[in-house]
Amino acid sequence: MTDRFVSNFTNRLDAKGRVSIPSSFRAVLAKDGYEGLYVHPALDLTAFDAGGHALRKTIDDILARFSPFSEEWESLSTALNGTSEVLKVDPEGRIMLSEALRAHTGIADAVTFVGHGHKFQLWEPSRFQAHLDAARARLRDVKRALSSQSLPSVAGAPGA
Repeated sequence: MTDRFVSNFTNRLDAKGRVSIPSSFRAVLAKDGYEGLYVHPALDLTAFDAGGHALRKTIDDILARFSPFSEEWESLSTALNGTSEVLKVDPEGRIMLSEALRAHTGIADAVTFVGHGHKFQLWEPSRFQAHLDAARARLRDVKRALSSQSLPSVAGAPGA
């Protein structure tokens, strides 16, 4: 068992609007010991972040970088804490997504769960695929830029 959320899975919502959290993600949540599932809309994506104590700690660490009286702290706390929900996980490992979360993501009948190590994201499947395609394209550009840069020569290496 791992203590990180990895991979991605797409699950359908049932007739009552519940969706099963992937079993590997449930195992990480159980090890984390958080009651329920902490979620908040992603700041700049049509997805939402989810997790337990590790995600909460990351948010607390980010907020600790700012004075609690600063505009930055206020904005971040409002965005990360003020729009968050704690979803109940039923005994079968399912959650019910609120209308606010579904509206933010566009989720209708299926959810893609995407691991991000200390947290995971929930996406509408076609929006996640578009996001993944764009991320891969950006990374190809980075790889091309890095490979076109000349590397410093090493003494004793061919061509040095």
